[in-house]
Amino acid sequence: MSEELPEIKPRRSPGTSNFHAKFQRYRNLFFRYWWVALLTVPVAVAVQYWRVNYTPPQFSSYGQMIVNIKLNQQQGAIGSLYQEELGNFVGTQAAIMQGGTVLTRAKDRVASENQGLAACLVKVDVAVLPKTTIFVLHAVGREPQYTQKFLQACMGEYINLKKEMAAHTSDTTIASMTEQIQKLEPELNRVDEQISAFLSTNDLAILEQSAVMNNYVTVLFQRLAEAQSQFDLLNAMTLDQNLLIEQQNQPSRLRAGSMGDLSSSGNVLVNADVASTGPAGGSTIGNDYLSIKQQILLLKSDKERFAEYLKPQHPRMVSLDDNTARMTRILAIYRDQSLEQLEARKSALQLQILNLKKETQRVGKESLELASKRGEYERIKARGGRIQALYDQLLTSLQMLDVNKEISPETVTVYQPASDAIPQPPEWARNLILAALMGLGLAFLILFIVDRTDDRLNSYTELQEFFDEQVLGQIPREGRRRFSVDIPLLQAEDKRTAFVESFRNLRSSLLYLTPGGTSPRILLVTSSVPNDGKSVTAANLALALAMSGSKVLLVDADLRKGLLHTRFGIVADQGLGQVLSEKNQDWRKLTQPTRLPNLRLLPRGKVQKHSTEFFFAADMQNFIKEAASENDFVILDTPPVMAADDAATLAPRVDGVIFVIRAEQTSARIARASLDLLHQRKAKILGVVFNAVRPGVGDYHYYDRYKDYYSTKG
Repeated sequence: MSEELPEIKPRRSPGTSNFHAKFQRYRNLFFRYWWVALLTVPVAVAVQYWRVNYTPPQFSSYGQMIVNIKLNQQQGAIGSLYQEELGNFVGTQAAIMQGGTVLTRAKDRVASENQGLAACLVKVDVAVLPKTTIFVLHAVGREPQYTQKFLQACMGEYINLKKEMAAHTSDTTIASMTEQIQKLEPELNRVDEQISAFLSTNDLAILEQSAVMNNYVTVLFQRLAEAQSQFDLLNAMTLDQNLLIEQQNQPSRLRAGSMGDLSSSGNVLVNADVASTGPAGGSTIGNDYLSIKQQILLLKSDKERFAEYLKPQHPRMVSLDDNTARMTRILAIYRDQSLEQLEARKSALQLQILNLKKETQRVGKESLELASKRGEYERIKARGGRIQALYDQLLTSLQMLDVNKEISPETVTVYQPASDAIPQPPEWARNLILAALMGLGLAFLILFIVDRTDDRLNSYTELQEFFDEQVLGQIPREGRRRFSVDIPLLQAEDKRTAFVESFRNLRSSLLYLTPGGTSPRILLVTSSVPNDGKSVTAANLALALAMSGSKVLLVDADLRKGLLHTRFGIVADQGLGQVLSEKNQDWRKLTQPTRLPNLRLLPRGKVQKHSTEFFFAADMQNFIKEAASENDFVILDTPPVMAADDAATLAPRVDGVIFVIRAEQTSARIARASLDLLHQRKAKILGVVFNAVRPGVGDYHYYDRYKDYYSTKG
């Protein structure tokens, strides 16, 4: 019985795997199309060089201005609300200096003061010297004289604009404060009238007692809760339970005589103390009731004890019966009295609860009315206090303002007038670096467009992302030898370590594909389109199986363009086509030996244009059965799925299909359609082989890293 294999958890989350796949795809795409950057970067640099070299020269003029600011340090002044924060002051002034208002005024000023001077477009930049309020203005234009005059006009118009803003701010500030003060005066008068009207109908001393009333309501609620609790307890307990609790709560002064000698009938009433009453009213009767009940129990106990050796007519027994009867009558009297006292106490508690409820409702209503009136009074006072504080603050700020002085707290000084405009040398390094970056960005844009339109698979990670089928192995890209058209097949002492080990890995994947079961023996190798390497994969897989000692038959089932015989260096005019088209052809005689004794090749033979019809015949099914019974493995190399229907026809008749996908060439969309067609024909797809993988990709574990491991040196 085979053990259940543990579930293998993915090493990466879906988001990480997707990012890794995209990264590897763009990395491989850049390695494939690196020459695009070699075209776009030089072109961009050349265009930028031409543009800078043939652009008319620019002239620069510099000027400096000092803007001092004096902040009002008085806390709480309304005037501080109209001042800018120091942290934003510098940025605000720089924006004003190069704003549209200043530039438009400067342009009009230069035009009016310098008739006939040729105008040009001037760009103004503003910078601030570190840890100062010195603004450096830089103007760039094509006409040197106009550029200088324009910069000087900008500084003058900035000063004029600040003066206008200061005057407007002064008028606006004073008008706003005066308007606010005029609005607050009626509000203050209205609050005073509300307070006077409230005090005329309410006694302030009584309002101050609302807190005392709240405490009194709390005490009433506590007393009501205690009385209700006692009443409920009396209703829930029996008479004996009530009397026992009273006896426990009060000091008993009758217990000394309750257990006296009961042999004489004369002391029973004395012990019971029927006529006595307690200080609480009824408590002594209750105690006597319990005492008499205990004495009756003692008399009955004595009677039972004397009955063992005395007759019922014995004077002692008769005396005990008389005493017991007398005490029983007395007990009934005390029980009735105790019940009357208990009911009286309940009635008293009920009356007390009723009175407490009425008093609580009355006092609570008065307390709520007082609290509501007191809250209304406090709200009026608080509103009046807020309005008065705002009024005083506005009045103080208005008195601090001097309308005869400039309200604006900053002063502007031209520290350095606009200098003579001098030619500005082109920034070759900056322009060329910027052009190179733009060229590189264009290259990445082209690669992105190529990636969006190209669905060819580049890496193992992308293969896993697009396909659910199992990946049986990865075959590294192997170059052709000199003067050779095809890639050489596997050799016994092959030096291509990674290439050989990849097919050994594919062989192991097939042998251990079904742990504890039977490995597939009749294998069909196909692909979606031509030139994906299916024939090379089929031939090398057959060689790898034969090298392990298995008896293998390799069949070239591509009756149109099959060339397996040329790869093995065999000349054969007869093959599978003749076995299926001619009668009484023994396929065994048409197989050709290879360099491995346990590997034989059945070539395609003569070209057959209608090969699909032969695959439907019974001769093909008989051939597959006979070949499988005489060999360990039978490998069929068929045409691509999208090129002919041969592979889709043969696929349901074999044990499994191996689908070959060529890296950087096979379209994922076409490969998916081919696999769906095979699934539709009920073919058993063992998995895919990723062929011609570039060894430089990040997720390919190629064996060339460990060449020294295969060295025979001791």
